[in-house]
Amino acid sequence: MSVVRLQRSGPVARIVLNRPDRKNALDTTAWALLQEAVSAVAADEDVRVLILTGAGDDFSAGADIGGGDDGPSHRTQLERMQWFNEIVLAVHRLRIPTIAQVDGLAVGIGMNIALACDFVVASDRARFSEIFVKRALSVDGGGSWLLPRLVGIRRAKALCLLGDLIPATEAMTMGLVTEVVPAAELPKAVDDLAARLATRSRPALAHTKRLLDEGLSLTLEQALENEARAQAINVAGEDFSAAMQQFRRAARDRATGEKETGHG
Repeated sequence: MSVVRLQRSGPVARIVLNRPDRKNALDTTAWALLQEAVSAVAADEDVRVLILTGAGDDFSAGADIGGGDDGPSHRTQLERMQWFNEIVLAVHRLRIPTIAQVDGLAVGIGMNIALACDFVVASDRARFSEIFVKRALSVDGGGSWLLPRLVGIRRAKALCLLGDLIPATEAMTMGLVTEVVPAAELPKAVDDLAARLATRSRPALAHTKRLLDEGLSLTLEQALENEARAQAINVAGEDFSAAMQQFRRAARDRATGEKETGHG
């Protein structure tokens, strides 16, 4: 079995980290296959939503620094980290909505890959940690950029400088997690969310993601201009035309129903 699996069910793609015996820690082979899977999703215009999850009882214990393949000997540590960065960026930059389905452990770069997704739906037994400092390492995987934006600089420093393991409910209170559900209900909750997102206009979702991701670094004037350009593209598209036709039909149906009720 592949250590990373890519599955398709209609418009929903699912990437499964599949090393449950290693708590889905990512070795070189897993990183390479994860990169291939994300690239395949990005290239598939029929995919509207991506779910990222782990096999077994955990999401991911992060990079495998104790028992995995170290990869080509000619690759320096800096080059390895730059490669990991490319993969995290690829997840973050996907034009479709992404959902991290988190059960069990999500630590180190495993936690930050989850945070790179648009939604983080966690089980009530999920636990999160920026564990790096406990391994004499500094935060990576985009944590230094993501965490201050999600939880503020004070909480970001506490998470990274202490490396504590926090439960899903605390992570949700901080703003790291979108929703916490009982472990038995986690797959259905994620599938339901993916199904809702899959009904939305793909271009509208893509523009909305980009606007929100870029908005924090822009002035209000720049954000408004970007919104105007995106909306002009949306209005000229087929999805907007179909949505307006549906809206008009619904309005006519309501008017007809009210008229018939009034005559009754």
